Amino acid sequence: MDKKNVSIGELIIEELEKRVNPIDFKRYIKQLKYNEALSKPHSVVFDTPNALIANWIQSKHAELIATLFEIKTNIKPAISFRISDDEVLLTSFMESSNASKTATIGSPLNPLYTFDNFIVGGSNEFAYRAAIMASKKPGIVYNPLFIHGGVGLGKTHLMHAVGNVLKDYGKEVIYTSVENFLNDFSRYLRIGEMEQFKNKYRKCDLLLIDDVQFLSGKVKVQEEFFHTFEALKNENRQIIITSDQHPKKIKGIEKRLISRFEWGLVADIQSPELETKLEIIKKKCEINRVSFSNDIIQYIATIIENNTREIEGIITKLNAYSQLMGIEVDLEFARSVMKNQIEEKKTEITIDSILELVAKELNVKQSEMRSNNRTVPVVHARRIAIYLSRTLTPNSMPQLASYFGLKDHTAVSHTMKKIKDMMENDDDFKLKIDEMINKISNI
Repeated sequence: MDKKNVSIGELIIEELEKRVNPIDFKRYIKQLKYNEALSKPHSVVFDTPNALIANWIQSKHAELIATLFEIKTNIKPAISFRISDDEVLLTSFMESSNASKTATIGSPLNPLYTFDNFIVGGSNEFAYRAAIMASKKPGIVYNPLFIHGGVGLGKTHLMHAVGNVLKDYGKEVIYTSVENFLNDFSRYLRIGEMEQFKNKYRKCDLLLIDDVQFLSGKVKVQEEFFHTFEALKNENRQIIITSDQHPKKIKGIEKRLISRFEWGLVADIQSPELETKLEIIKKKCEINRVSFSNDIIQYIATIIENNTREIEGIITKLNAYSQLMGIEVDLEFARSVMKNQIEEKKTEITIDSILELVAKELNVKQSEMRSNNRTVPVVHARRIAIYLSRTLTPNSMPQLASYFGLKDHTAVSHTMKKIKDMMENDDDFKLKIDEMINKISNI
């Protein structure tokens, strides 16, 4: 290819191919088309075939794309994705006469990450309410706000939601990952402009730091982050931090930083309950203008254990297959498309592993399910464990009767019939059983 005739956008796409997962590049990035006519030095536009691809790239790689442009041109532009001749679906920030002069510095905020779009359940309500309060009284309550939890549970969503609220009020917001903070630190240090670095991070109204666990072992950067933290806190400027674990469990970070992480409020996000997952899937479909039947939504909920990003990826995949192949998505089609999404079970399922999961899901002791305990919760859990053991293991009914301390195999047979009847007459119960089966199968 003659590089002289290649646009800057095409060069960036070539660079992306070297830096992102090959599957992601082929499925998403490769479908980008650089719109040279609409692009400007400070605002770059890519055409995309649909909203799902635009959403995915914006959330995953907009920052990387902007950084690659900055490397090539010394200007870090806003990245926009256009899905029709008259619509820009997503942009890192809009440049217009009405736009705030205090647009986000650093990585762009995702405009779809709002409090209205966040599905609240028992697993995340505490963190959600804390974020709401931080957006209403920034720098006054819960400063810093430290949110921790596993991958894809909504930490970044809540962080962006606060940022979007304060940005709408004209506040200066900085959102950055620890990796980008480190890169900025190294770049400004190398060119001898540390005062500019300090002015950038210490003058904002809201600092959002994602994945702070990656500060581990980086002594010089921890020192700078400590002074940045102190400067902002002393000026009552809001700080929100996310991590994959509680501050006390992060290794390789100075004690003085850990103690400051705990000065305000530490809130965790747990894996979503089944009901919350169902609502998350429905909301993701609504946002991405995709319509699935209830049985497909329920199937997705039982397949994915907790990662909301994976949920969105499945929705994107199903919609893409449907559009490209001209096939309406039904449950059979969904099962076919998603078969490679489900990891093959790596270990043989045992009765013990089933008891462990049932005990955790239903909050009973494993020993109680093998005892003569006749309380309603224990009997219910025991029946489910027997049904799952008969369904997922090669054990015979006499073997199960012996394991669970039952009189004989007829008790197992009666239990199997009882659970099957409940599944036929109660869709919610059937959904819960299906979810347990998928969890056990992917242990």
